[in-house]
Amino acid sequence: MLCAMPSLPLRNGLAASRLQLPAGPWATVLEALAAHFASVSHHEWQQRFARALVLDAQGQPLAAEARYREGALIHYYREVQAEAPIPFTETVLHVDAHLVVADKPHFLPVTPAGAHVEETLLARLIRRLDNPALVPLHRIDRETAGLVLFSADPASRAAYQALFRERRIEKRYEAIAPALPQLDFPHTRQSRIVEGEPFFRMQEVAGAANSETLIKVLERGASHWRYALEPLTGKKHQLRLHMAALGAGIAHDALYPALQAQAEGRYDRPLQLLAQQLRFTDPCTGEARCFSSQRQLAGLTPD
Repeated sequence: MLCAMPSLPLRNGLAASRLQLPAGPWATVLEALAAHFASVSHHEWQQRFARALVLDAQGQPLAAEARYREGALIHYYREVQAEAPIPFTETVLHVDAHLVVADKPHFLPVTPAGAHVEETLLARLIRRLDNPALVPLHRIDRETAGLVLFSADPASRAAYQALFRERRIEKRYEAIAPALPQLDFPHTRQSRIVEGEPFFRMQEVAGAANSETLIKVLERGASHWRYALEPLTGKKHQLRLHMAALGAGIAHDALYPALQAQAEGRYDRPLQLLAQQLRFTDPCTGEARCFSSQRQLAGLTPD
């Protein structure tokens, strides 16, 4: 008989993460965690144990001396020491029993990752709306601004997730990028996208296409144009990579076409990419939905 997972309390609006301990030579759970999460020091893990932030499968606090057992399930609360605030605010465009629509600023991550835990769109919305059941239905990059949809009710979540899986949602982005006078528009870019080097970049390779973007021109300037980008598929960094591959890397993109050094805490050169509009038929109400971002990109001279 399977035991129900414990309902653990939120901490600063965030739920506990779970980990099944991997195989290894460690004597204690503390040693296993310090080895598994190399970016978190042994001392920091000791502090988390001391503050009851590491729990066993039943949700009970573990001691730092707790013996390691391969496959054991543990819960832990993520945190970043002295996490820097991100000085931009999201806008909530829509809230109902099933759906939340937020308009995200540049530089704010959607979900916890790396140095960002509490300063994320998810954590902010959970605190703001007092709804720990919120789950993002899709992701956009930290550097990208614009619309993000959240499921507000686990009972209807699968219906909204199916919109993305079955491509029944129309997504429209705007971007500022160099002019492409040699191409005819609208232009469709299809390619095969796979993981690249380093691990956080993607690359195009030969083979059957697994990504597709329709590209239109909205406004033409001397050196840069404003484009509408309509992705049919949702590969990681798809829009950034497709524009770069055409010879028009999106303005202020530090990943494509070439990797550039990024200064943490610098906010004066936001990526000129905006998740501008989402259209779909609401699977719960049958209503035609159209949400538009209230944000705007820079002009056609982004530098």
